[in-house]
Amino acid sequence: MPTSNRKKQGKDTAVQGTNDSSVVSKLSAAARGYFQDVFLQHFVCKVARRAPLINRGYYVRWRAVDHCVRRFLHVTKNCPRRQILSLGAGFDSAYFRLHADEALDGAVVFELDFPDVTRRKAALINSNITLRGMLEPHSPPATGPVYVSSGRYRLLGVDVREESQVEEALGAAGLDWAAPTLILSEVVLTYMETQRSDAVISWAAKLLPQSLFVMYEQMHPQDPFGRIMQDHFRKLNSTLHALRQYPDAAAQRRRFLEKGWEQCVCLDVNDFYLGLLPEDERCRVESLEPFDEYEEWHQKCSHYFILTASQGSLMAQAILTHAPVPPAASICPSWSPTALSVQTIPVPMEGLGMASTSVSPGQVLLTGGSSRGGRGPVTRILLRGQEGWRSVSVEPPVDLGVRLYHTATSLPGGLVVYGGRSSPLSPTRGLLRVTLDTRGPPGPLHSEDGDTGTLCVEQMVCTGDAPAPRWRHTAASVSHKGKSFLFVFGGKNESEAALGDAYFLCLDQQHWTEIPLEGAAPEARHSHSACWYRGGVVVFGGLDRRGVPLGDTAVLRPTDGGFSWERIELQPPPVPRYSHSAHVIGEKLVVVGGVWLHSDGVPGVVIIHLTTRSSVELSLDTTSVPWPLMLHSFCSELTDSEEPELLLMGGGGNCFSFGTHFNLQPVTVDLRPALG
Repeated sequence: MPTSNRKKQGKDTAVQGTNDSSVVSKLSAAARGYFQDVFLQHFVCKVARRAPLINRGYYVRWRAVDHCVRRFLHVTKNCPRRQILSLGAGFDSAYFRLHADEALDGAVVFELDFPDVTRRKAALINSNITLRGMLEPHSPPATGPVYVSSGRYRLLGVDVREESQVEEALGAAGLDWAAPTLILSEVVLTYMETQRSDAVISWAAKLLPQSLFVMYEQMHPQDPFGRIMQDHFRKLNSTLHALRQYPDAAAQRRRFLEKGWEQCVCLDVNDFYLGLLPEDERCRVESLEPFDEYEEWHQKCSHYFILTASQGSLMAQAILTHAPVPPAASICPSWSPTALSVQTIPVPMEGLGMASTSVSPGQVLLTGGSSRGGRGPVTRILLRGQEGWRSVSVEPPVDLGVRLYHTATSLPGGLVVYGGRSSPLSPTRGLLRVTLDTRGPPGPLHSEDGDTGTLCVEQMVCTGDAPAPRWRHTAASVSHKGKSFLFVFGGKNESEAALGDAYFLCLDQQHWTEIPLEGAAPEARHSHSACWYRGGVVVFGGLDRRGVPLGDTAVLRPTDGGFSWERIELQPPPVPRYSHSAHVIGEKLVVVGGVWLHSDGVPGVVIIHLTTRSSVELSLDTTSVPWPLMLHSFCSELTDSEEPELLLMGGGGNCFSFGTHFNLQPVTVDLRPALG
């Protein structure tokens, strides 16, 4: 066999393997109650339970496709004949599910896939009494490329790329070219060379004048998540070809219109999920399993789309409606032409969900988090000396426990570590006071400049009305009547999607103190930021109870009697985001990283001027970073150098089913162009 043919066959085999993985994931989601499909089990040899993030991902894929199929069936319910043509159908169970729902009146389902896949599926159907019993008896025997033939179901083994063979096989199998037809392509065309997938789209528009094309695929290949997504499929020898020429929803829409389709709507899956699914259905799905991977969920949904294109006046009624755009997706970033330089620090260090704080000039403490292979938390100090930064692991005298998404806040008298979780069902309780003792003999915190010290950790026993356990909250220092307090706001826990309460801890007395609060408090949220500002705090962003990012800015200002909330309206309004970090420099709030629903790029740095009430978005120049820099689940500190600079540590994410990604080293962001 020529080398080129062997390579082609190898790629075809790899693409066929995506079917086996996909059907197992769909069954996992169905078994957990995300959707009803009792027929998938008959196409899976070994059941596997997937992670909640993957279950959600396959639920929204199933729901988006099913939504379009049901619209087609509703619009064509009075037609004497209608058809569903599924390209690259694999082990999809749609025919059996729709048949059981009595939704196929007057409809015939045609499924196409590689002969090897079709042969396997036909064997499973013929050997299973349940599946075989759902085919019409006395059907004509299957011949040629038709592996299963019944009154309402035809299973064909033919390469979708071979246009003439497909046309001949469908004609012989009884496809009515004039009847209303739904063409379904669920992550299929992108595996073909783009010229071939374009030909399929043109061919369908030309031969099926009354038709609806439904496609579910990937997009946005060049941002960090998109690069990891592409690498995943390349490793599987299943390159996503269409992404280069059609990288976003607008390009896909132009593609279909240029290939002969009359109308086309393309929505990313965030828009579909938040705009077209009823709120009670979203609540049902979100209550099925403990879940705390919001960043990866929204990024996955922004990198997939559902598209409908129509031919003929009847099919125009079946096209996707434009989803009501959530506020988080309606604001487009107004990018400044200035890009901020990002440089790596040659210190191996990784972790997700850590907390950081500066314990002294040139010393940054990092606590908790998770690292590669699920290893437990490691307490580290980043030290800066004459030769640059280095990392030192330390063993505190008191176990800090497994903590993710907690806070570490510097106050007079010590550092307070509060909150966090070990799992979405296990919040971490209690507080720890951490101090740096420099009076004793040299300890683990020995820098090149001669500074020494020992990390001291003690459990705090506090009186008063303590907050409920939480994570993804904020904790900042505030001042009241000459005393410093720890101000805790928001977060989430195992029973609340988002918290909106506020608490004050007097560190001297170790007492949770009630201090009067005036004004309308910001709505409940988690994964936001809160920074010290003029004795109070400035709160920005976060994720609300519905799972929608927020873009509001609120200041908690000291008053004679306590504190007062004030909302700040910014022009232009910044794009809503969450899982970012923030710092106040003078009158400017510097917000870095995070996740937004808007898919045109990723958050860089937004500078919010708190007195002029203006904002500007700046991108990050990451060309010197040799890996995809994902700025969520990370932490940051302002360095004490003469030039304004941010130190970003940790971060990354569990990228859907594409593997866990860690930022491998800390990086610095030069803020001078933003603050000048």
